[in-house]
Amino acid sequence: MVASSALDDAHPAPFVVTPPRAAALPLVVASPHSGRAYPDAFLAMSRLDRAILRRSEDFHVDELLDRAPDLGASLICAIFPRIYCDPNREAWELDPTMFSDPLPDGCNSTTPRVRAGLGTIPRLSATGAPVYRGRLPFAEARERIRTCWAPYHAALSALIDAAVAAQGVCLLVDCHSMPGPAGRNAPDFILGDAWGTSCAPAITAAAETALRARGFGACRNTPYAGGYVTRHYGRPREGVHALQVEISRALYMDEARLEKGDGFAVIRAVLTGLLRDLAAATEQLVRDRAPTLSS
Repeated sequence: MVASSALDDAHPAPFVVTPPRAAALPLVVASPHSGRAYPDAFLAMSRLDRAILRRSEDFHVDELLDRAPDLGASLICAIFPRIYCDPNREAWELDPTMFSDPLPDGCNSTTPRVRAGLGTIPRLSATGAPVYRGRLPFAEARERIRTCWAPYHAALSALIDAAVAAQGVCLLVDCHSMPGPAGRNAPDFILGDAWGTSCAPAITAAAETALRARGFGACRNTPYAGGYVTRHYGRPREGVHALQVEISRALYMDEARLEKGDGFAVIRAVLTGLLRDLAAATEQLVRDRAPTLSS
């Protein structure tokens, strides 16, 4: 494992990369929201206890994906919590009402995510409660972006670039979890390809087929079409495909107790199979694009 510099003296590094443990595939798997190392200084700033803060996590998605390197994929997982700094946002997607001093030029304060309280430094928790006791200095946001957001994206970019350099193509699978079903027809999985723009249609179709073949419901783009990571890195014409996968927490955990459930091992196996099928679909794109020799 290779990790970046530490968050602080009491916590581990902001991300961990696990390289392939088999012949390398053109596949990078990411879990940007499963981090659960809460800096003491952050906890002191927050009006919420750790249990409430943790409801913003994608619980244990990193562990659901831990077999990806056995397939030949590179796996990157954030260690910092998304409620501390969200790597699935633009770097400077900040809410000016959170800060005691004016934001500098270049910050983007008009996005729907900022208005919802869910910018790069979230104002609200997943429960809708304000996170902080008072306003923060802008220097706090700048430091979190410098020590968490920027290193995470530098590492993710390097993994993608290495895959493209070696194999001519890369598929980034950005994995998340979502609250359990609120209705009878709620999907088990939601596949986000930014409405067909972040990856080849064959990849999204392969994911949908793989999940349904294993007995799970899957839909596309509604309500999760893909966040910053999917839209920023997905450049199919340049050989980089990005697909967001949202997993219903009801499938693998007890959401009330914040504990793994009986379905955890099943969903880990399903995701391993899904990644295997997606790697095959990506390699098929390479074969389809390769020139043929005529006699």
